[in-house]
Amino acid sequence: MSSNLTSLIENPDIWDDKEISEYILMSTKLEGMPSNLTTADDFTGKKVIDREGIQYGKVKHIHINQDTLRVSGVTIHQGFNKDYFLSETYIDKFTDNMLLLSTPPVTVGSPVVDIDGQKLGKIKRLHRNTETNELESIEVSNGLFNTKILAKSEIWGVGEKVILTLKKEQFKNLE
Repeated sequence: MSSNLTSLIENPDIWDDKEISEYILMSTKLEGMPSNLTTADDFTGKKVIDREGIQYGKVKHIHINQDTLRVSGVTIHQGFNKDYFLSETYIDKFTDNMLLLSTPPVTVGSPVVDIDGQKLGKIKRLHRNTETNELESIEVSNGLFNTKILAKSEIWGVGEKVILTLKKEQFKNLE
């Protein structure tokens, strides 16, 4: 698994003429390196997909725990200024072509429906624990200025839509 990257380097001299040289950077497997190891750089730009085949963006960064040297999560790039972090609990495995998720993430902008599938709104904001980054609650926008905050325990399922355990009437009566 090697890849080449061609770069240009400027060779300074004492005159106004500067020689431009081309050199090649190579990422290769080192002698003695186990076959199941790879560099984190190899996964940058790979698709992120859940078990239903829904794509959530592309891998931007892989985060390593400095104490354990294990993957602690990934930054997913979803488009113009739409990056978000997924902890290792979402990761099933890395393949040659993509990152497979064990569970789909709850993301801002996802449609929210009640237990019967009736549309309630969209996720406006995610509230996470500052120490663990675990999702604690979601803020659902169901109108121009109307939002409701729901605990993580109110989420029944996540896929193309976030399904709540509530019915539409129960959702409307929330403060």
